[in-house]
Amino acid sequence: KYMPETKAAKKARLMEMAQQKKDGQEVKTKKPQTVKYGLNHVTTLIENKQAKLVVIAHDVDPIELVCWLPALCRKKDVPYCIIKGKSRLGQLVHKKAVSCVALTSVSKEDQKDLETLASNFKAQFNDNAEVRR
Repeated sequence: KYMPETKAAKKARLMEMAQQKKDGQEVKTKKPQTVKYGLNHVTTLIENKQAKLVVIAHDVDPIELVCWLPALCRKKDVPYCIIKGKSRLGQLVHKKAVSCVALTSVSKEDQKDLETLASNFKAQFNDNAEVRR
């Protein structure tokens, strides 16, 4: 539902925006709500507190790439979870494997589900003192 834009869709959106600008109209297209992926991108989103939910893969190799991410999420008060398999996350974004993904915004009808997930993951991961050891 929140897959990243394909190259063709992005090109069409940008061409439409350029055409509206050329005609002197107000630009009405907005960026679609998508899943953000990639370690650097997700880190930036967490630091700016734009990420609403972060999902981290458990089998990243070397593990040092993501072992500091939960601490950053706790510090910035961003809910996170750790799931099995970076290939599962890769399927979300049409890649072979992805170390972590982040949700920044969702549509109105999914807002309640996101809040439920965020509160559950906050209790299981962020506020859990056992996990920190």
